[in-house]
Amino acid sequence: MIALGKDAFLDRLPDEVEIRNAEQLRTIVASQIREGERTTLSLALDGGKAQSVTLAPALAASLLEVLRLVSSGRGFRMIPVESELTTQQAADLLNVSRPFLVKLLEEGDIPFTKTGRHRRVRADDLFAYKEKRDAARSDALGDLARVDAEDGLV
Repeated sequence: MIALGKDAFLDRLPDEVEIRNAEQLRTIVASQIREGERTTLSLALDGGKAQSVTLAPALAASLLEVLRLVSSGRGFRMIPVESELTTQQAADLLNVSRPFLVKLLEEGDIPFTKTGRHRRVRADDLFAYKEKRDAARSDALGDLARVDAEDGLV
């Protein structure tokens, strides 16, 4: 068995073979998924033996999402929720500049710790902030659409 590097797509995009492989596997997995149910797949092993594996709904959905990203040729990064991120990594995940992120940290919008003079942000705190920010944006857009509809602009 070949050992794969755990960060296989950390610093690169998938190549054409990986894109085709991911699309083929995505199609197979998607055809077997039933909403809210476990997904059972049969895998052919060396020597012609088959082995079944049953995936919980969340695992099947996560696998499908990874395969969708690879098959679309996009890169991705898996981040454990308990990991600590640098301010640059956190800023990149929020798609903001590092100075803007530091301002959010200093204003108390996102919790952080300091290691020496370096700030560290827990991934779960960053994800919670992003979820709250995205919900506020969605609410604001809904309000704008409602106002436009009331004024007959839509």
